[in-house]
Amino acid sequence: MIMRDTDRALVQAATAVAKLRCRSDNHTVAAAVRSTDGRVFSGVNVYHFTGGPCAEVVAIGAAATQGAGELETIVAVGDRGRGVIPPCGRCRQVLLDYFPAIRVIVGPPDGLRAVPVSDLLPETYVWSDQQVEVPAGPRAPLWPTPVVPGVRQAAED
Repeated sequence: MIMRDTDRALVQAATAVAKLRCRSDNHTVAAAVRSTDGRVFSGVNVYHFTGGPCAEVVAIGAAATQGAGELETIVAVGDRGRGVIPPCGRCRQVLLDYFPAIRVIVGPPDGLRAVPVSDLLPETYVWSDQQVEVPAGPRAPLWPTPVVPGVRQAAED
């Protein structure tokens, strides 16, 4: 897909955040996401050996914190001038599950393009399609509830 001026501005926004905030090994990628009402939200990854969140997920959280609804386009940019980088598999799945119509900016500097996230994850697992219908009514707990002497059990709502 062709890059629009708003897409180029989104890349510039993520690049500015990468230059300003990605100055350590803990933050090496910045992302910017645009909502359908035109607002832009950004975030940086939080590196941790246990698998901290990617910049795209942090940007989505920032958008949610500010009350954004549907998100339209997202881009990630690497630190130290690495330019636009594609989202990892986990981010692709999160984007598809939460925003199936979102466009993702990918490609080399001279060939950037905004593509539907579904193009980046063909034949994907769709979480909502895999949920088992649970019959209505009370459910038995998977594990027995421990009885602690002197403690009153909470009533279920």
